[in-house]
Amino acid sequence: MIQFFMPMIPPTVTAQEHKIAVRNGKPIVYDTPEIKSAKSMLTAYLAEHKPEQPFECGVRLIVKWCFPRGEHQNGTYRTIRPDTDNLQKALKDCMTKCGFWKDDALVCSEIIEKFWAEIPGIWIRIEEVEA
Repeated sequence: MIQFFMPMIPPTVTAQEHKIAVRNGKPIVYDTPEIKSAKSMLTAYLAEHKPEQPFECGVRLIVKWCFPRGEHQNGTYRTIRPDTDNLQKALKDCMTKCGFWKDDALVCSEIIEKFWAEIPGIWIRIEEVEA
């Protein structure tokens, strides 16, 4: 099991926002500069917490996205965009790139929450699950 908190303003651009261009009559999907920047930031923060050995068994991934609270009460749920599933896609892609696991298909259980928070960031916990 590992857990850590990455103090940051979480990115709100998601992997779903990529663009499509047509070259030689074939569609090509690419990331916008905003998505590249968000993934680069996530990868840099995640690299500091990478496990010594990647997980090779099923894992439960628990993530709490903590956005700057502004006028909202600390700890209340954030019920506006981006959607949790879209946030998770970019995060898991970056975690795979950093070597948290062999393949993100090993994530067989997920708990994802979004909050307004006094201290913004992303809290992550990874637990092995029994087969």
